[in-house]
Amino acid sequence: MPVSVPAALDPVLPLLRCPSCGAELVPAPGALRCPSRHSFDIARHGYVSLLTGTKATSGDDGPMARARRDFLAAGRYAPVRDAVADLAATAGVVGTVVDVGCGTGYYLAGVLDAIPGAVGLGLDTSAHALRTAAKAHERAAAATWDVFRPFPIGSEQVDVVLDVFAPRNPAEFHRVLRPGGVLVVVRPFGGHLAELRRQVAQMVTVDPDKEERLHQALDPYFEVAHTRTVEYTTPLTRQEAVDLVLMTPSARHVTEAELHDDEGALPTEVTVSVLATAYRRR
Repeated sequence: MPVSVPAALDPVLPLLRCPSCGAELVPAPGALRCPSRHSFDIARHGYVSLLTGTKATSGDDGPMARARRDFLAAGRYAPVRDAVADLAATAGVVGTVVDVGCGTGYYLAGVLDAIPGAVGLGLDTSAHALRTAAKAHERAAAATWDVFRPFPIGSEQVDVVLDVFAPRNPAEFHRVLRPGGVLVVVRPFGGHLAELRRQVAQMVTVDPDKEERLHQALDPYFEVAHTRTVEYTTPLTRQEAVDLVLMTPSARHVTEAELHDDEGALPTEVTVSVLATAYRRR
């Protein structure tokens, strides 16, 4: 029996375009289709499989998605989510929010909680993460997509684009945002997770040149409206510390078993240090 179209998908359908030909998409039994009959399946978990051809390999695998889901559910990054929601609200009247590299949908859900009536779409390469994102909020739909490809979204249709600890495509962010729209970018800086980095040799470091490269990439398309520093120390249980390592790219260099085996390797608290910036479309 075909999967029904999720209720959260209906409000964002006007945004979507066929990845193959650019035409509008409409519901069909268990899928979305365009007039040229290009068809994109709706998974039983509730997300739409828009990504075709060569699949991206950088998304969360199953264990990474599980670690991300469990760690974020513990609320240790709630101040970051609150900052994202506050900056998203600077767009004024917000009808549509697109979270690029949405992971499990944690930040998108936070924005939708803070902005009643807004609808959201989460895009990610990871089907594992999207199984959670598709259920993260009653007003959030989810779809597979690769940030480095032209987005399957009409031009100037989106009020807010979120990019939280995710890769960026400045030209596409600019294209899909309406005039006056806001891009919210969150990235680590300084002493972010310093305690973990000191104790877990496999942890990926924060690139000191990353901030300069970010501004060079965004400057042709966006201007800074507001920047907020979010910095605090949070306690961690042992499992939360393990999940925090395993939800990052560091998971490709260390296993959960190795983290559990090394009794002295994990801190009981960690510093969170991020910059959250709202950019206005030029």
